[in-house]
Amino acid sequence: MGWWLHLMILEVFSNLSVSMKSLFSFLQACSPFIQTARCYARPVRRKLKDIPSHLDDLPPTMLKKDYANVPIINSVDDVVKRLLSLEMASQREKMKIKIQQLVEKVRRSPSDNGSFEVQTAILTAKIRTFEEHLQRHPKDKNNRRRMLMAMDRRNKLLAYLRRVRYDVFENTCKQLNIQYTPRPAYSRRVTKRWVVKKAFCVKVFQEARKLKAAERLKERRKWQERARAEKEKQAQSEGTPV
Repeated sequence: MGWWLHLMILEVFSNLSVSMKSLFSFLQACSPFIQTARCYARPVRRKLKDIPSHLDDLPPTMLKKDYANVPIINSVDDVVKRLLSLEMASQREKMKIKIQQLVEKVRRSPSDNGSFEVQTAILTAKIRTFEEHLQRHPKDKNNRRRMLMAMDRRNKLLAYLRRVRYDVFENTCKQLNIQYTPRPAYSRRVTKRWVVKKAFCVKVFQEARKLKAAERLKERRKWQERARAEKEKQAQSEGTPV
């Protein structure tokens, strides 16, 4: 009985190994078709929308900031000019040109590099760059924090200009195309608990005024009598009737 059972087990394992080998060979033969089916099953990636940039108005033939005032730049080859132009420039090089253009619109004099208007122009260029970056990468929290800090700094500068030199403030907002909204004097998140608490405090204040109304009226009459007595005394000392 034991040898017969051993033979049955060996025969089952031999058939199983043959079936596994045939399965592996079948899968290997069908691997291109399986890969094609997998490609069809993948989700379709949406194409990113073309986000307009505030650097698009810069002409590609414009030279970089470091090479614009070089005297021999007109005598070089066209290939060299193309390499030194904004067509081959990085984002940082384009930002330098854009900041320079915005600063030229609002600066007070050619030597002005640190006034409130110039700082506002520099922050405006940075904020617009951050906004474009966050449209493409909305989960970038580090750059979002930097953008909010720059916006807060710009709002403080504009608030100072609006308070001290309103004509300069209007010209800066017009030249840089800024929509300025003044910060409210007091802002608080309105909740149901806060509304109930405020109503209770107002009611307590009104009741306290009612309780102190008689005492305040008495003090007011005393003050009026004292003022009238002093006036009569002063009139008697001068010898003129009241």
